[in-house]
Amino acid sequence: MANNHLFFLLLSLHAIAASAQSVFVSIDCGNSSNSVYTDKIGIAWSGDDLYIHTGENKVVRKPNSVSQVLRTLRVFSTRKKNCYSIPFSKGTQALVRASFYYGNYDKKRFPPSFDIQLDGNQWSTVYTSRKNLVSVEAIYVVRRDNISVCLAQTQPNQFPFISSLEVRSLDPSMYDKVDSNYAMFLARRTAFGTNQSIRYPADGYDRIWVAEPGSGNGIISVASNAQQISTYNCLDYPPSHVVQNAITTENTSIPIILDTNFLPPKDVPVYANFYFSDVFPLDTATQKRSFNIDVDDAPFTTTPIVPPFGNVTEFYTVNATVSSKNKVSLVSTSDSKFPPLINAMEVFIISGPLTNGTNNDDVQQLSLLQTQFGLLAEWSGDPCLPAPFTWDWVACNSDATPRITALYLSGFGLSGTLPDFSSMVALQTIDLHNNSLTGEIPAFLGDLPNLQLLNLADNNFSGTVPMSLSQNKKLKLDVSGNRKLCTSCESSVPSSSDKKSNKLPIILGVTIPVFIVSLVIVGFVAIAYHRRKTAVYATTMNAGWPI
Repeated sequence: MANNHLFFLLLSLHAIAASAQSVFVSIDCGNSSNSVYTDKIGIAWSGDDLYIHTGENKVVRKPNSVSQVLRTLRVFSTRKKNCYSIPFSKGTQALVRASFYYGNYDKKRFPPSFDIQLDGNQWSTVYTSRKNLVSVEAIYVVRRDNISVCLAQTQPNQFPFISSLEVRSLDPSMYDKVDSNYAMFLARRTAFGTNQSIRYPADGYDRIWVAEPGSGNGIISVASNAQQISTYNCLDYPPSHVVQNAITTENTSIPIILDTNFLPPKDVPVYANFYFSDVFPLDTATQKRSFNIDVDDAPFTTTPIVPPFGNVTEFYTVNATVSSKNKVSLVSTSDSKFPPLINAMEVFIISGPLTNGTNNDDVQQLSLLQTQFGLLAEWSGDPCLPAPFTWDWVACNSDATPRITALYLSGFGLSGTLPDFSSMVALQTIDLHNNSLTGEIPAFLGDLPNLQLLNLADNNFSGTVPMSLSQNKKLKLDVSGNRKLCTSCESSVPSSSDKKSNKLPIILGVTIPVFIVSLVIVGFVAIAYHRRKTAVYATTMNAGWPI
């Protein structure tokens, strides 16, 4: 018995561990192979056929000159937007990175620009390069059970493409100083003082820290003397590798001027992290290293920063608004014996409020349509958002949480019966003409409260038209061209409202006969009573009794 208890305990622990497993997905876009390969740093890459149904696979012009993941891409020459969908746990934090390597795949030597969207939110405009890799990265709390990354064409004849897509789970305590109603778009992540960029496996979350060594003008690179550097007390868990080096200046009179050219020219809200770890074990009484962060030569920090040795101090800000015009510098305090230094930095631009997406009932009902009609499954991502990039066959209202108001599916080659999408109560227009739909016209269509136009012409519907449709004077209805449909017959498929009205003949059919029978009985009783009374009166007179 004890062994059984131990077995079920281990099974439960395994289930808990499996449910809490982190996501680490690496997609080689344009690679339709189902095989998985591992790159030189140990990341396993798979093709993208499981995540998208549209687009064309292409190969760059000189595939042998780049890494395997950049040799292929997927390009999209049709539709307003094309979307990848990656399963993810709702309410958990994700890092999403998309990369684009043009490689003159189309022989035009003209790298395109286009938009990238995240879960129905505008993410960025991507300006690809003829020679260089371009990447965008976002960190945010996922609001649904999948992550949607969409590419949208914004310029004529400039077709969106993508080379790779990566999704990583993050610890929930990381970057939690930013309101979860907003996303963070990476502007710069830097490892100072090193010549080699740092990522997985040194960083278990696979953040990419771009190397930035000393650049002259009094700036020098230094390596830490610490054998180990603990980052345990840091809020955002930088890997120890990024704080093993730093940049500093030749003396305390020279500040470190941090580059801000990667920021937009107009003020934007940012979340910025600065990581500091001293490279020497200093006696703070006599060998103090102390400095402030200034913005435009005015103090930004309220207390000086004193980097620890063998440990890390993280300074962050979530309320600053800055631009490329601002000057950010590290300036020694008057009592500092050593110049300022910095080991690593992250800067994110904070997005506008994230949308909750299209109404969930509508999204689920569209999923039923897509399951029933496989052709529609090629559309993914949010059906309504962002507003200019709705799906080709839907229309939406402008609510903060949009509702779908129209289905335009004329001539889509749909065959079979219609599923029940009665929860789409905001529908005003349904155009399904010129398809091959069969079966009876569903009664739920008559219960849609806002429906104004229903075009079911030129299909193969049979049976009768529900009374709630045929008798609705406010509805413009077209059922012509359905040869098996009887338009002059009484409906045998009433809607819920029809059922209520259909009870009236039954009620009348029962009530009227009962009423007539009741009248007959009452009349009979009255006649019998009258006769009896007459007989009694006659007997009394004969007996000579006074009346």
